[in-house]
Amino acid sequence: MKEYLNIYENHKDKIEDFIHESLINIGELKKLEKGNYKVLFSLFPSLELVYSVDKNNQVQTSPNYYRYKLDESAQDHDRSYLFSKLHFKQDDIAFSSVYVSSATRNNCITATVKDGDSIIFLDFNIEILLEKLNLIEFNKPFHTVTKAFYALAGFSMGFLSLFIILYAMYEFVTHFLLGHDFALDAIFKPVIALTLGIAIFDLAKTILEQEVFFKSYSQDSRVETKMITKFLITIIIALSIEALMVVFKIALKDYDKMVNALYLISGVSLIIIALSLFIYLTKRPSKK
Repeated sequence: MKEYLNIYENHKDKIEDFIHESLINIGELKKLEKGNYKVLFSLFPSLELVYSVDKNNQVQTSPNYYRYKLDESAQDHDRSYLFSKLHFKQDDIAFSSVYVSSATRNNCITATVKDGDSIIFLDFNIEILLEKLNLIEFNKPFHTVTKAFYALAGFSMGFLSLFIILYAMYEFVTHFLLGHDFALDAIFKPVIALTLGIAIFDLAKTILEQEVFFKSYSQDSRVETKMITKFLITIIIALSIEALMVVFKIALKDYDKMVNALYLISGVSLIIIALSLFIYLTKRPSKK
């Protein structure tokens, strides 16, 4: 909802101009009521609801016309509470802010048109409206498939990270409880496993947040950049711990193999430099 609000507010004038010009070109709307406003529904895929209210006694004079049904129970209801929110500008057309419709339960905006003694209310689904104007990337069938796939992948990664963490704790506890000799491996290996488990869990959490529960439809690369950065930082921590363990093991046993530790530390350093350059380039303002 927050994302829709931001996108709508950034393009509010263009959206209102589009609806305004379209309604002006249609002409008198009241005459379309005979056909249950089918013409309007065919012209506006985002249109959800149409009804008219008498501007004098402020009572609804028509049923609620939906795309595929008609609700006559809404007729003859007092709609005076709506008039205090109307601020007509040019050509007797007013627009509301984004709100949740009590009739459709969807996020929408309402265009209000004066037509003789009646005021016609047209509710537009904000999600479909933004999609049709190419302000968001959304395709319902494709979205359903990808959402299911990401949900499966995300929960699987979460389960895998939990298994890694439990296995690391199991190895650490059994090593000391069974009376094995103390070794650095008994500490460092569980720490590495825990770090990798955290990295996998964090990646799974990000996937579920961004692709399943709080899907982002706008064309914005900041989410992907944040996800890559967090994941690489966790991997760098794990590799740094591994490099430290290698240094300790070589120092205790064989100095001749110290060059291997140098190679590993150099590799970690290169990853840090590459990540720093990546963060710098993504945060640097682009030149217009």
